Amino acid sequence: MLYKVALRHPFEIRFQKNCKPRPKFQACRVHVFGAMSPHLIFRTCWPCRRLTSRRIFREYSGEHHYLAVSGGGARGAYGAGVLVGWSEAGTRPEFTIVSGVSTGALTAPFAFLGSDYDDELKVYSKYSTKDLVKKSNALTVFWRDSAVSSAPLRALIAQYIDETVLRAVAEEHRRGRRLWIATTNLDAGRPVLWNVGEIAASGSPQALELMRDVVLASASIPGAFPPVYTEVEVDGERYDEMHVDGGTTTQVNFYPIGIDWREITKLLGVRGRPTVYVIRNASLDSDYRPVTPRIASIAGSSISALIRTQGIGDMYRIYLGARRDRVDYRLTFIPPEFTAEPKEMFDPDYMKSLFELGRQRGRDGAAWQNAPPGVKEL
Repeated sequence: MLYKVALRHPFEIRFQKNCKPRPKFQACRVHVFGAMSPHLIFRTCWPCRRLTSRRIFREYSGEHHYLAVSGGGARGAYGAGVLVGWSEAGTRPEFTIVSGVSTGALTAPFAFLGSDYDDELKVYSKYSTKDLVKKSNALTVFWRDSAVSSAPLRALIAQYIDETVLRAVAEEHRRGRRLWIATTNLDAGRPVLWNVGEIAASGSPQALELMRDVVLASASIPGAFPPVYTEVEVDGERYDEMHVDGGTTTQVNFYPIGIDWREITKLLGVRGRPTVYVIRNASLDSDYRPVTPRIASIAGSSISALIRTQGIGDMYRIYLGARRDRVDYRLTFIPPEFTAEPKEMFDPDYMKSLFELGRQRGRDGAAWQNAPPGVKEL
């Protein structure tokens, strides 16, 4: 077991090493969204000013650019394409914070590490369903925790997130940048935001395994993919926490709406107005599809509608928080003109088309707009 967990706050979990925890690592906290004060999130995300070198704080006090990448399954190919095209245009900034959910968690580490890792983003154009999931025995599916095995996806994550990526994320974390990935603690029914850079920089021999587990958990659709179990210890008792797709509780996230981000930027001495870029790996329009009067069809259509509207709500929430906190807002999503339909869960032709669409829009600058649809820019 890598971590011993101590609950310090209704919305806070502090992780400590089992053996001789170092003060630096004790500051690594995983937060459930809630009524956190600006000072609490500041202490969580950045070290104490007294313990930080002048070089690090020069990094903090520069321009801030943030990236939030949403869920969307195979449609994550769109966001990956946008990032690659943006690099080709030569205008993609270095992001101070990158936050990923679900398929966005697969994109986030490489978006965080910059354009040198754009080849890794092309993964969406290389694989199909059979490369990512393994079907379970139909006779045992009702007694299992998932319909399919995620072993192929786990192996693929291990192939791309290796020791080199771990070290690179750790180095950027030490520079003051932050990589956040969201999962859902299904036992608690709450979203959890993992400070992945702190995990990478911990020096623990189990850090790489945990980083891979967090990415896999964030992308594990409940029911379809098995949950990722994290062993924890609270008050001397050991438990298995069940973590599933971050999109179960939030489709895209940046920071809780209760946080005054102006206070954060003031404490860090940020120059100018920060900008948050939101990639919504979905179309915002609903398509008319008659539903067969059967349980599976009704349940599937209901869940799809819930996810779509939840994502729209998250998108507007981030916009309203950004306007309140004087953060410039940029949004991209799959345009309604794209009408192709996948033939399977992970259709390579469909994903290639979406990737190239995003790439073109990222390259020519057409991807971004300053407000969600239907909102008059404030």
